[in-house]
Amino acid sequence: MTLQQEIVGNAMQMAVVNLNPGQTVYCEAGKFLFKTTNVTMETRLGGSSSGGQQQGGGSGGSGMGGMLRQAMGTAMQVGQRALAGESLAFQYFTSQGGEGTVGFAGVLPGEMRALELDGTRAWFAEKDAFVAAESTVQFGIAFQGGRTGMSGGEGFVLEKFTGHGTVIIAGAGNFIDLNPADFGGRIEVDTGCLVAFEEGVQYGVQRIGGLNRQGLMNAVFGGEGLSLATLEGNGRVILQSLTIESLANALKKAQGGDKQGPTGGMFSTHAG
Repeated sequence: MTLQQEIVGNAMQMAVVNLNPGQTVYCEAGKFLFKTTNVTMETRLGGSSSGGQQQGGGSGGSGMGGMLRQAMGTAMQVGQRALAGESLAFQYFTSQGGEGTVGFAGVLPGEMRALELDGTRAWFAEKDAFVAAESTVQFGIAFQGGRTGMSGGEGFVLEKFTGHGTVIIAGAGNFIDLNPADFGGRIEVDTGCLVAFEEGVQYGVQRIGGLNRQGLMNAVFGGEGLSLATLEGNGRVILQSLTIESLANALKKAQGGDKQGPTGGMFSTHAG
């Protein structure tokens, strides 16, 4: 069942979700705004498993063995999220005795987007992009190859969404939707501008130029560091116009604490 939701607002959007009786939606801790009184709230460790949390029997088995497998699965999910620097808990909201309403928002000024999963393609998103999803959507952590993550500085950890249903993500600034297939099969973007992309799009990181005069000029004065994200293939890509780094630097400068100076790029001294 498709989640009935409406994204409202401009500079700081929010998602208002209407739940049918018995329908469940979950969000990352800290992104809940409001709910009607007939909507129950429960905080759980780990993410949504196939079709929601299994209780007792079913395919997970029964008795002590089933409980142990369920506990191990939850521990692995929590461990992955801890390594990824994500919140360890999710909040689950279920409408009781009639229709209910729940509101969610991201943590930065910007847009939100509802993605519809039909079970054929997964979606990947940058860390902290996830806001909420219905219980039929599974949340996971995808670790990119070590070379990609370490050379890029960003993108080593991605959020992965599979299953059927609606997932809501958020980013900073305004969104633009692109398909690398419309631009010769490949686009290159600032690593901080990537919000999400469909399965089938290959994500990587490449160095900007070589270790020569122009390469050093790009890194030192261009503000991009040494790497760009590359996206290849045929599928939707969502980019954001504002990066967390640029927002943090703007706030530091406004407070008189900017130590980046005129060089920027690889010599930036911001904590991040």
